[in-house]
Amino acid sequence: MIELMVVIVILGILAAAVVPQLVGRDDMAKVTVAKSDIRNISNALSMYKLDNANFPSTEQGIEALVNQPEEARNWAPGGYLPKLPADPWGGDYIYISPGVNGPYDLYSFGADGVDGGEDFNADLSLEDL
Repeated sequence: MIELMVVIVILGILAAAVVPQLVGRDDMAKVTVAKSDIRNISNALSMYKLDNANFPSTEQGIEALVNQPEEARNWAPGGYLPKLPADPWGGDYIYISPGVNGPYDLYSFGADGVDGGEDFNADLSLEDL
């Protein structure tokens, strides 16, 4: 019985040491996934531009990377992305072309799903990579 209690105490001490390390990691992981998605979409947009001489319009959106728009004459067979990713918080990535900060703007509104915010609620854009 004493040995069982010692084992339970040791497991409790280990849990107390490990659990605080894991809490909050899911938010950091989602930010990392969003940055990776933005980088992948940006690379696909660059390939689209190489093939079609311009970026998709805002109206075409990043949907043009998955489904061929009428204006895209040299669209790659199979597309540029296998499917459109949603951001890790379940929202859509925002694409605007021409952009304020370059030929296009690509961003996610973050955890809160609205413009602005701080920490994990902050918007993530191509400029944040």
